[in-house]
Amino acid sequence: MSFLLAVGATAQERLAVVATTGMIADAARNVGGDLVEVEALMGPGVDPHAYRQTRTDIVATARADLVLWNGLYLEAQMEEFLLDLAQDKHVVAVAEAVPENLLIGSEDYEGRFDPHVWMNPNLWARVVVTIRDALIEAHPEGEAAFTANAAAYLEELAELSRYTTEVLSSVPAESRILLTSHDAFNYFGNAYGFEVVGIQGISTESEAGLARISELVDLLIERDIRAVFVETSVSDRNIRALVEGARAEGHDVVIGGELYSDAMGEPGTYEGTYIGMIDSNATTIARALGGAAPDTGMQGLLN
Repeated sequence: MSFLLAVGATAQERLAVVATTGMIADAARNVGGDLVEVEALMGPGVDPHAYRQTRTDIVATARADLVLWNGLYLEAQMEEFLLDLAQDKHVVAVAEAVPENLLIGSEDYEGRFDPHVWMNPNLWARVVVTIRDALIEAHPEGEAAFTANAAAYLEELAELSRYTTEVLSSVPAESRILLTSHDAFNYFGNAYGFEVVGIQGISTESEAGLARISELVDLLIERDIRAVFVETSVSDRNIRALVEGARAEGHDVVIGGELYSDAMGEPGTYEGTYIGMIDSNATTIARALGGAAPDTGMQGLLN
């Protein structure tokens, strides 16, 4: 997308923004354009549930003009640090601006909500608006640029939502069962009418025992599920144990592909953007479960 640059802006005048996850950083770059310098603390393959701040992170957040984090207990090991930081810095938990009636409650933590709101592009659009407003508050002179950039990016998210709805609705109703490593896809399931099953809970910190694996082997056989999925930021150990357990019972199941759950792809790649991440997930799921989707995705950019 093209960015609107305020007159006279230079690299030295850019707002220093630190974001915890790649998804938040990507949104901040799209909205901030040339007026911001954005650093993501967590890169590809990093699990935010278990991530703890490093000395480098502490320095980066101390120097930042604005710190953006997801909240909703996603960055569980960093929460105390970020709340303390908010006493002295401009710190915003962007997902916590989503109305509670649109959030999914957590079975693991009473009074908590599922933090994986980016799995629904329409919910993520609300987060983008929150990021826009946080940028405007931190740098009022950039309001016109931030507003224009956000409007253009929201149009891209609307197109993403149209594509994902189209390809995922092509999956036969009886095949709309998404089994992954942990419960990162509940908002996805709500948005597209899929039953979502995670071996682990919402947090990757929970353990999946032999009884859980055995229970899910029975589910695979009973529902005739033929494809399960691994995640880029979670060990595939449990999924592979599940596949082997099913095969031992005479039920053939394959790994339908690798999904981006808590982190995006490599920087500089299409999958290293939020839109590419969700495009890849929707395309991979649709094709693996019997739906119709182009192998190169919405924009022909998937590898």
